[in-house]
Amino acid sequence: GAALVSDPRLARISFTGSVPTAKWIAQAAGANLVPCSLELGGKSAFIVLEDADIDNAAATGALMYRNAGKVCLAGTRFLVHEKIVDRYVEALRGHVAKLKVGDPREESTEVGPIVHPRQVERVMGFINRAVVGGAQVLWGGKPHPFGAQYVEPTMLANLNQTDEIVQNEVFGPVLTLQTFANDDEAITLANGTDFGLGGVCYGETAHATEVAGQVRTGFIWVNSFGIRDLAAPFGGIKRSGIGR
Repeated sequence: GAALVSDPRLARISFTGSVPTAKWIAQAAGANLVPCSLELGGKSAFIVLEDADIDNAAATGALMYRNAGKVCLAGTRFLVHEKIVDRYVEALRGHVAKLKVGDPREESTEVGPIVHPRQVERVMGFINRAVVGGAQVLWGGKPHPFGAQYVEPTMLANLNQTDEIVQNEVFGPVLTLQTFANDDEAITLANGTDFGLGGVCYGETAHATEVAGQVRTGFIWVNSFGIRDLAAPFGGIKRSGIGR
């Protein structure tokens, strides 16, 4: 890797991975003025406004557990209006309960294993430290009985914006829940991390579009998720990367 990214014959470097590795690559490339595109993951918000279609937003929310949560563009920080949070949590719980955890070689499987035992330890470490710090486990929070590299789909609440699990990418089936009282608070919470890759915003279309437009992120879906044109530019801002 070092020999490759420091070679002056390169025309461009494209890297997807961690922030520390990207910093090293950028330094090596900078010595030769080789341009870089860096896609470094995210901690995206999933905003549910008071006028959202609760069941649709819940059905989409459950999709954040797909691929065992190892999706950089997933909305992993749930920000839900305080007036609908109880109804939304129950609707989301119902959709999550239907997810099939199992063998990834089976077409019906929706939540598969974590990629490596070390990552299982890392994911469980995030959960355990959050609980010790006062987080409430709404569901999950433990290794899944299906196999050694499986973690239960997990939702944590009673969190502060500065908490580790709110600020750092877990890359596992772990979501967080926070509430807000108005649009300004939702936008502040959504923008309150060092990442800015994706995002989701559910609400009446014009309202959700207005709120989404104030989230500092590379892209954001309104009343949908995962609709992409792979020929279109893709990337983030802040610690989520540079370039497209």
